[in-house]
Amino acid sequence: MIQTINLQKKYTTDEVETTALNRVNLEINDGEFVAIMGPSGCGKSTLLNILGLLDNPTAGEFYFQGQNVAQYNERQRADLRKTSIGFVFQSFNLIEELTVYENIELPLIYQKLSSTEINYRVTTALERLQIAHRGQHFPQQLSGGQQQRVAIARSIVCSPQIILADEPTGNLDSATGQEVMNLLAELNESGTTIIMVTHSPTDAEYSRRIIRLFDGEVITENTKKPAYAKELL
Repeated sequence: MIQTINLQKKYTTDEVETTALNRVNLEINDGEFVAIMGPSGCGKSTLLNILGLLDNPTAGEFYFQGQNVAQYNERQRADLRKTSIGFVFQSFNLIEELTVYENIELPLIYQKLSSTEINYRVTTALERLQIAHRGQHFPQQLSGGQQQRVAIARSIVCSPQIILADEPTGNLDSATGQEVMNLLAELNESGTTIIMVTHSPTDAEYSRRIIRLFDGEVITENTKKPAYAKELL
C-alpha cells in the first residue's frame, strides 16, 4: 500500500536548515497495523503528515497504492485524502458547534453524496462505534472516550483504505485508552490498514509491527504478534 524510498524532509528557518526525515525507506502492506515510535522531535509526526498527504517530502519517492504522490499539488493530495485516508488525532478535532451526527457526516458532504447515502453511512458508523444514542449530542456533552469514538466514526465513514492515528489515547485515562485501542484493533481485523504514532509501549503492543525513529532515521523494525490476538480469537 505504501512505499517510501530515501524520503527526506527539511525545513529552513532564519537560514538554518533542519532535517526532520533523513532517507527513510518503508514498506507498509495492505491490512497491516504499524506503530511508529521514538522520542519527541524524532520525525514521527512529520512522517505521518507526509504519509497522510498533508505535506510533501523535500526529496525522495513516496508511492501510495502504486502511484508516486511525492510531489502532488494540494488539490491532488486533497482528492486522494478524501477517498482513501482517515485520521484520528490526540485532541479529537471535533467541531464544538456541530452535533455528533453532523461531525461524522462532514467528510461525506465534501464528497457531494446524496442525503440518503449520507444518512446510511453515518448511521452505520454510529452503530458500529456504539454511539448511536449520542447522535444529537454536542462534543462538550461527551466524555473523552466518547469523543474519540466520534472521531474514529468520522475517520471510517468514507470507508478509507488506511487510518492514520496520532497519539489516539494521549488525552484519555488508561481504561478508556484501552477501549479505543481495542476499537482500532477490531478495525484492523476487519481489513483496515492502520499506522499509529505513539509514545505508549502499551498501545504499540496492539500493532503487528513497530518502527522506531531517531533523529529522522529508521533505526529498528520488528514484526510481532499483537497483544490483543488471544482476546479476539
